[in-house]
Amino acid sequence: MTAEYVLTLSCPDRPGVVAAVSGLLARHGCNITESQQFGDPVSERFFMRVQFTAATAADVLRGDFAALAPDFGMELQLFDRAVLPRVLVLVSKFDHCLNDLLYRVRSKSLGIEIVAVASNHPDLRPLTQSHGIDYHHLPVTPATKERQEQEILTLVDHYRADLVVLARYMQVLSADLCGKLSGRVINIHHSFLPSFKGSRPYHQAHARGVKLIGATAHYVTADLDEGPIIEQEVARVNHTHSPEDLVAIGRDLECQALARAVKWHADHRILLDGHKTVIFPR
Repeated sequence: MTAEYVLTLSCPDRPGVVAAVSGLLARHGCNITESQQFGDPVSERFFMRVQFTAATAADVLRGDFAALAPDFGMELQLFDRAVLPRVLVLVSKFDHCLNDLLYRVRSKSLGIEIVAVASNHPDLRPLTQSHGIDYHHLPVTPATKERQEQEILTLVDHYRADLVVLARYMQVLSADLCGKLSGRVINIHHSFLPSFKGSRPYHQAHARGVKLIGATAHYVTADLDEGPIIEQEVARVNHTHSPEDLVAIGRDLECQALARAVKWHADHRILLDGHKTVIFPR
């Protein structure tokens, strides 16, 4: 039986990497359907994503690639495209990003399975449960933050979540939680980072007379809103737009940028290059 796989890798940039990978795949009778690569002249690292079909079992392929990796100093992963990433969504009271993700999952355009939603407020339980998805209310105060974050980790383990998405979750994750979920948490931020931090960002933007507003999707790190950027979306505005107009436009931008980032992550199109990302869009 033929399966479809994605191989992603990074290693020091040197001749022979593509030949070694394609040669191994050829020996297994694999058919490459998509291949993208990039050599970063600054970091001197090579990045590659290969999509292919094969009759060979995933464990056999992983074993052969594991044997090849030391020759090139490769960091690599092999994914079966039939297995959808399992996602835990964290949200507070704003529902636009969650609603958009739920719709895209229902329309099968996102390539993920939302296994549960957790929130520090009870407000979005009806929306979540209308899609047949478990909802967990995890209230938090400064005194209970450590315990509440342990409950989040328990949910990650219980649902075997591959990815955590902060869909306007209005809590700052601790450095400890960021470390335990490194590379597995995506956040949406309501601006081009790091502009207009804090509350009422669109009102801040309106007061400054901005001409562009935007949203940034990024991986979460212990450095607040400074993780590797995945996607940014913008819209041009002018003096006729009220703060409420900016909020409405901004919410659409947030949904678009977050959905694109989640889809690229789910399709294994993002590789980390230090504090940056290498993205192989379709």
